[in-house]
Amino acid sequence: MVDTAKAATAEGEESTALDIQEVQKILPHRYPFLLIDRVIHITRTKRIVAINNEPFFVGHFPGTPIMPGVLVVEAMAQAGGVLLLIEFPDREHKLLLFTGIERAKFRRPVTPGDQLRIEVDVLVWRGNAGRMLGKAYIGDKVACEAIITCRLLDQRAKKPESPSNPDWGAGQV
Repeated sequence: MVDTAKAATAEGEESTALDIQEVQKILPHRYPFLLIDRVIHITRTKRIVAINNEPFFVGHFPGTPIMPGVLVVEAMAQAGGVLLLIEFPDREHKLLLFTGIERAKFRRPVTPGDQLRIEVDVLVWRGNAGRMLGKAYIGDKVACEAIITCRLLDQRAKKPESPSNPDWGAGQV
């Protein structure tokens, strides 16, 4: 695990905060596609709470800027990626890929100035595949929720010949 600030909570859980530099040690994403600014809480292998403050709305839609819903879902997937990848000391050889988005609901628009709080709970994790429930909040209101499925690949293993191979996954988390 990366060097982090740790504190015990009332339930005895480990609470881990990560700044942007620590997030970048875990995820391969970089600006402008890194959508997690910091992590404010992790319960290892179970739950993560992350923050996104990125203002990238200029062209969507001019005059009425709104964060694209697919980017809200991507932010939830990236938070889940931090939660799962932090458990692998050899994570530089791992790639966590989206394999599905289920039951996505967009409840309110995310606009400039909004702070997006992303909460992701692991529903199932089986070593190389998982399902997570992600919710994105603006204040105490749900802006988006979805079930995200993913698969962990070892990049040292033989790679599929084509991204269209069904074992490859749909996209990087």
